[in-house]
Amino acid sequence: MVKTYLLERRSWIVFFIFQNLLLLFIAYIDPKISLPSIAYVTFLMTLILLLFLAFRYQKETKFYKALQEREKDFDLTRLIKPDSPFEQMIESSFIEQIDYLKTIASKNQVMLEQEKDDLLSWIHEVKTPLTAMHLMVEKIEDNALKSQITYEWLRIHLLLDQQLHQKRLLFIENDLLIERTDLEALLFQELKTLQSWCIQKGIGFDIDLQKTEVLSDSKWLAFIVRQLLTNAVKYSDHSDIYMKSYQQDEHTYLQIQDFGRGIDEKDLPRIFDKGFTSTTNHDDQSATGMGLYLAKKVAKSLLIEIVIQSEVGVGTTIILTFPKRNDFVKVMSM
Repeated sequence: MVKTYLLERRSWIVFFIFQNLLLLFIAYIDPKISLPSIAYVTFLMTLILLLFLAFRYQKETKFYKALQEREKDFDLTRLIKPDSPFEQMIESSFIEQIDYLKTIASKNQVMLEQEKDDLLSWIHEVKTPLTAMHLMVEKIEDNALKSQITYEWLRIHLLLDQQLHQKRLLFIENDLLIERTDLEALLFQELKTLQSWCIQKGIGFDIDLQKTEVLSDSKWLAFIVRQLLTNAVKYSDHSDIYMKSYQQDEHTYLQIQDFGRGIDEKDLPRIFDKGFTSTTNHDDQSATGMGLYLAKKVAKSLLIEIVIQSEVGVGTTIILTFPKRNDFVKVMSM
């Protein structure tokens, strides 16, 4: 701050030095003027200037130091009262800008809420004809045609479900209900939804649940499992998917292992990034890059850790680590 202050006052300092040098020069060329006397006066004036600058530095930089050290928010109550007219101009400008930004932010928030409500309403409206369509598909006697239509119906259903939870995710803290969740019933319900797709791709399931109950939010946990199972089925063909749960060190673990195409090692650090699909299969038009991103976001709110191990051509193993019982004090306090 001292350097900044001196740079701000450099024109004054340069002007003062120029005046003193001019006096010394005049005393030097004019024999009638005593050079030592002028030098002494110049020394005293320089000393007074340094004291003056030190005093003014303390007084003039208080306001700017407060600006520099304040939190990066809209709260100006921690700023000290401005002394000079220029400081008052700065404060007034800050207040006007902050009021303007708050107004804009408020309008954007209202628009965002309206957009979210409209989209949620649209999704719920679309689900009604989708349900009716599903009942109609069940009556189709041509198994091949029925399988194809069911698969396309399931894709739409899963994309709508993903959009629905993506919009709700912004307010997940208002929607959490931590309770004892039947893990077995939850898994079988998700498998039932994917049943026709699994049959079409020749995929079976091997399930070993040593721990059948966890503490979590059943709706949001089902969403996480749905995203993980959808990926496992999507990238596997004619193979089994293994699922097992167990308890270790007071933590409950859920493991989902497939033998699909796998994930390239260089892609693993990025698989939870929003919109990331793949660098090895970049032409895959069906990938949205949102499933794992949303699953990770939800898992963070539920204090669930997701670890993915994968090898190209071998398969992928996903391990969900559930928190200890005491850790949910944090969630309940949200």
